[in-house]
Parts: sequence; C-alpha cells; structure tokens
Amino acid sequence: MDSCYFCLFLNMINSAQDYIYMSTPYLVIDNEMMTALILAAKRGVDVRIVTPGIPDKKYVFILTQSYYSQLVKGGVKIYQYDPGFVHAKSFVCDDKFAIVGTINLDYRSLYLHFECGTLLYGSKAVSEAKEDFLATLEECTEICEEDCKTNVVMRFVNIIMRLMAPLL
Repeated sequence: MDSCYFCLFLNMINSAQDYIYMSTPYLVIDNEMMTALILAAKRGVDVRIVTPGIPDKKYVFILTQSYYSQLVKGGVKIYQYDPGFVHAKSFVCDDKFAIVGTINLDYRSLYLHFECGTLLYGSKAVSEAKEDFLATLEECTEICEEDCKTNVVMRFVNIIMRLMAPLL
C-alpha cells in the first residue's frame, strides 16, 4: 500500500541533485524512506531535516530521536529547533519543488489520515519556503553523532517504540 504523498516525497528525494530541506514535527519513517534519504546524502545532496527541540508528545519525540543516529551516520543533517515545538511541515527540493501542508513524516499522516499538501513548482513560493527553512535553521542546533549515543535501556525503548510506530 503506497500513499500518493509517500511516493511524491520518495520521488523528490530520489531525483534531488542539490538539496532537500524538510521540516516535520514527527519523523517516523520506514526503511524505504530512511534508505532514500541516506542515499541522497551519499550522492552529495545536502539533506537537512528540522524537528522540534521541545515535544508536544514525549513518546513520539523519543521515537523521532531514535532515527537520528542512522540518519546522521548516513550523512543526513538533523537539526532541533531550540525555541521549542516547531509544527511546520515543509519539503523543499533544488529550488524547483516545495510541498507545504498538514503531512507529517509518519505512518498515520502518510497512510491513515486525510492529510493535504500543496505541491509548488516553478513558483516564487518555492524560494520563500526555502528562505523560511533557512531562517528556522538559525534557531536550531545540529545533532551530531555524539548526541545520538544512548544506553542499553534507551536502545531497548527505541526498538519497542519503532515496533509500535504505526500505531502512534
């Protein structure tokens, strides 16, 4: 079962040449999305993702952070928004495309809920979405590999959280 938004995101990631900038309050991705993001970074695409620094749902925040290590090791740059909870859902790619709307990068948004987004192409709004993302980055802290280290208990919690991810 594929959602049209999932396929759209995946196609944009796989065809990106320069950059992919994403902002999402919930980063709960499957292996296919994880692989696409890492492969994009490995082929030289500047892949950046902004997530909240302060959660609205602690369990989803822990789940979101469980993806950081693999992404960061794969070359994806992860940032947390320092002032608090960022609820923006945006995706900007190569000064050509942008998607803004209600779509979180999680199973529920992509497959269960009736989310909506606007695909922008060749519009001034694409550069405005990029400028907004870059301005948001100025208030973020980049996550490095050292920040991703967890103890055995937390790794176990992360495994359990990922098993439950489609339900969250």
